[in-house]
Amino acid sequence: MHKLAKIGVGDSNPAKIMGIINVSPESFYKKSVFTGSIAIKKAAKEMEEDGADFIDVGGMSTAPYLKTLISEEKEIKRITTAMESIQKVSKLPISIDTCRHEVARAALDLGADIVNDVSGLQYDKNMVDVLEEYRPSVIVCAFSRRLVKGNQIIQTKKLLDQSIRLALKAGIPQEMIVVDPAIGFFRKKANGVLFTKIDSDWLKRDILVLKNLNAIKGNYPILVSVSRKSFIGEMLDQPDPAKRLYGSLAAETLAVLNGADIIRTHNVKATSDAIEVAQNLYNHRKGL
Repeated sequence: MHKLAKIGVGDSNPAKIMGIINVSPESFYKKSVFTGSIAIKKAAKEMEEDGADFIDVGGMSTAPYLKTLISEEKEIKRITTAMESIQKVSKLPISIDTCRHEVARAALDLGADIVNDVSGLQYDKNMVDVLEEYRPSVIVCAFSRRLVKGNQIIQTKKLLDQSIRLALKAGIPQEMIVVDPAIGFFRKKANGVLFTKIDSDWLKRDILVLKNLNAIKGNYPILVSVSRKSFIGEMLDQPDPAKRLYGSLAAETLAVLNGADIIRTHNVKATSDAIEVAQNLYNHRKGL
């Protein structure tokens, strides 16, 4: 059975919720940013009460259309401060959203349970060494430093397979690995460094991925993160992330019905309610 920080995911388990706490003021959705200890504690406590199964902490924005690179020292300071605050009010497993090994190490030293690397363990060659030392659960995202052409479903699966092999090489058991198809990170051009360049329309690529999650994930649980992203904004012609809640809920619900096992979201209560109803109705229709 697959587990993320000892919590069963995938297989016959209902979809799980990963709440997002960003401590990076440069993040694209400003209402997800919590920079003071009191605010972080309140957010974490609310997420746990609202049904989150995990909390994902980000110290540096990875939005591909923004220039957000900061020093490792600053990212470490943000992450460790946030973790210490969260651990005072919540017992939920903590996931660290980072692609840098020193940041991961600092978080794991404090008791982080999961490393969530949007570069699929490829941005920092030393990340695998840290994984080998600590053996946390790992979320690997589809990522490439090279231009990706051709069928995006096939290519996404190939990229995930590459990162899975890196995790396995680091000694991470297969049952502790989750995959992420990288909604929003495949672009023709971008300002950040954490994106995969493609020669096709990025919105069409993301829609295709959401329709084919079961084909992409193979034998691994799959995490989907679409909450308030530009993917939603494009379809709604809505530039303000604060006004993308309902579109996010629709996409998250569809993702679960199409095979998503974990939803990473800014909207824990709303998302939890939406996917619980969707799963109950779907299972009722199947006679389960």
